[in-house]
Amino acid sequence: MALLSKTPPHIFFINPWIHDFAAYDVWSRPLGLLQLAGMVRSLGFSVSYIDCLNRFHPKLPESDFLGKQGRGPYHKTPIPKPNGLKDIPRTFSRYGIEPDWFLSNLAKLPQPDLIFVTSLMSYWYPGVKETITYLKQVFPATPILLGGIYASLWFPHAQKVCGATEVISHYGEIKLASLFQKYLGTDIPLPFNPLDINTWPYPAFDLQPHLNHVPLQTSRGCPFSCEYCASNFLSPSFEKRNWHSVIAEVRHWYENFGVSQFSFYDDAFLVDATRHAIPFLNALIELNYPITFHTPNALHLQKITPQIASLLYQAGFRTVRLGLETTHFADRTWDQKASFPDMILAFQFLKDAGFTQKEVGTYLLAGLPYQNWNDIFTSIEIILSFGITPIPTYYTPIPHTKMWEIAKQSSRYDLEKDPIFTNNTILPCQKEPFSWRQITSLKEKVQQEQTNPL
Repeated sequence: MALLSKTPPHIFFINPWIHDFAAYDVWSRPLGLLQLAGMVRSLGFSVSYIDCLNRFHPKLPESDFLGKQGRGPYHKTPIPKPNGLKDIPRTFSRYGIEPDWFLSNLAKLPQPDLIFVTSLMSYWYPGVKETITYLKQVFPATPILLGGIYASLWFPHAQKVCGATEVISHYGEIKLASLFQKYLGTDIPLPFNPLDINTWPYPAFDLQPHLNHVPLQTSRGCPFSCEYCASNFLSPSFEKRNWHSVIAEVRHWYENFGVSQFSFYDDAFLVDATRHAIPFLNALIELNYPITFHTPNALHLQKITPQIASLLYQAGFRTVRLGLETTHFADRTWDQKASFPDMILAFQFLKDAGFTQKEVGTYLLAGLPYQNWNDIFTSIEIILSFGITPIPTYYTPIPHTKMWEIAKQSSRYDLEKDPIFTNNTILPCQKEPFSWRQITSLKEKVQQEQTNPL
């Protein structure tokens, strides 16, 4: 596409710091932000990007083997705890590059015409706020637009607290044209349909300082409506990409950039598998590339069949995560994704296909409102008895979900006052005072019978 002027607009994208008690890179990339960057670049605009979470910054030691695959610890710096969490007996840290490294990187950039900042977990907003504070110091005249999950879930809070020029909720791609008109005076037709994910250019993952893996999203949204999940609020419709276009994307990243590690960010990859996942997996097998796939967002356990388990294994999936949440099916009211027979069959199908305990893990929710902790330990024992790895994950209360009201009632914090109190590390929906021993005991329970703990 021809540029509107001799000097194209310069649009700057930034992935902000994390402020938390704990954070770890598990195939994490700002997919939404880099999707927007890819769209903007397709217009002929100049695009730049800084990842404040960059684990491969030149001033950091070389990452280990896991880092090269897309996992590893972030660099961290202890910082004061937020108000209201001073009693938590853990160190609070800024995760990511040092501020002076960030300022040095900013100084090398040409003056941007517009800055996009993303956000993920709502209780990480202090890191977003700090990032924006530095941006305003260096580029005081440049409009800053804040989007992402926190911006959508806590829109009024983000407007009030974070200091952005404008907060964008939900689908940023739909608003691109109007934002360019508003802030750049640029009226330009988009070479893609914002409402059709099959027309979008690839996300600009090549802007990452170290392209060690690429996340794929073959669908957006979820047809289920689990009470603890905000997927339906963030993506009200369930949309699928043409699986042929996803195969083309895999080829692009492997053949042009040598990427051999891919993760799936789908919430419902196996839904309508006959027309989506199965032909896609068969096509992956036909590629015969030396590549590996991971499913950190979890697969629906109920959808695992002998055919799908075999195809997953043949296609190179080596980190399979299942969304079980609990084995107490009789008391299960907050989702209806699986039954006990579904669980047994899925486990057996995956083991028959060749997967090992180290490769298959199932998420178990801990810290739910009024949850009996003994039930969590029982679930761990049951999962271990089937030779599968249980992975406790800690409940985050989220507004706009069906469980939000009961979460507020069960919490020892005023959850509506500040998203900092929704941090799952502090088990906010447990009435008794916080005890790190609870989480430690869960980890010990998982490991005590495993010969190969993750």
